[in-house]
Amino acid sequence: MAVDMTMAAAQLLDFSKPVDVPLLESVVDLASGPTEMRAPAEQLLLQYQEHPQAWQQVGSVLSQAQNERTKYFTLQVLESVVRFKWGALPLEQREEVRNFLSALIIRYASLEDSFRKENTFINKLNIILVQILKHDWPQRWRSFIPDIVAASKTNETLCENTMKILRLLSEEVFDFSKLDLTQAKTKELKSSLNNEFRLIHDLCIFVLTNSRKMELVRATLDALNAYLSWVPLGYIFESNLVEILLQLFPQPAFRNVSLQCLTEVGSLVTGPEFNNHFQVFYRVFIAQLSAIVPPTINIPEAYEKGTDDQQSFVQNLALFLTGFFKGHLQVLESSAENQQLLITGLEY
Repeated sequence: MAVDMTMAAAQLLDFSKPVDVPLLESVVDLASGPTEMRAPAEQLLLQYQEHPQAWQQVGSVLSQAQNERTKYFTLQVLESVVRFKWGALPLEQREEVRNFLSALIIRYASLEDSFRKENTFINKLNIILVQILKHDWPQRWRSFIPDIVAASKTNETLCENTMKILRLLSEEVFDFSKLDLTQAKTKELKSSLNNEFRLIHDLCIFVLTNSRKMELVRATLDALNAYLSWVPLGYIFESNLVEILLQLFPQPAFRNVSLQCLTEVGSLVTGPEFNNHFQVFYRVFIAQLSAIVPPTINIPEAYEKGTDDQQSFVQNLALFLTGFFKGHLQVLESSAENQQLLITGLEY
């Protein structure tokens, strides 16, 4: 489609009128093509993206756009505002964007077909939502965790997406916060996650106990893996969480991700009051491991011939055993029975 860039610029950069979505899509297509129009199309899109009113057209574009490139470009416009201009927006506009984004995520994540088909698009929406949370939660969005947990219990695909959001949130706060958050804001977010973790914990236990949907269980284990290194120990040892993880460990579909969760728990350094928990944990684990991988198996040879999942299992097993021995060697040396189980683990 031939596009006059001068006329296109006049139309697209006139924000007093509704956005011409087909025209915007044509410019996006040209910016992705090999023709001589690519450079001017890219320049026009940059002007559009940097315009202070461009984000206000995101809803119209997303509701009308037919191709994926236009949708992703539009989300880049919104993400740019959230990352760099969010604090300058009036509070009512910030709430408007939050509500719009939440509704959009619910719309796509509530239906199995759209959730699978639009997975990359939904992941981008989740990332933008977490960026907003880093600015507005908890003071200006106190109900976020209760709301998302309550909604998750109504729909399994929505719950699966919630787990992805919760994992992203933990990673942003505990792993990447030094990149773009002040120490005070990081401390506030960590405190809020700690205070709200009861709801997250209960949702995870509910899913792992009741769901038979493989994708949801895996997403829940992925989310838990991001939380287990820092949550209060009571959530781990005063519930049946470790028992559930040990039940999932022998199942091939969940073996690697449940082992990663068990590694986080096994690597925790605690006081002597939890020694008995770790003894029972290790005994059950070694019994299950022996059934999955008999001690007579040549692990280096099996690793060389194994699939990607099997090789990942060997790597995860090495991390589990080294982390557990580092944190709890004295416990495993405390009795003859424990010593024998320690030797069994070392032989792997």
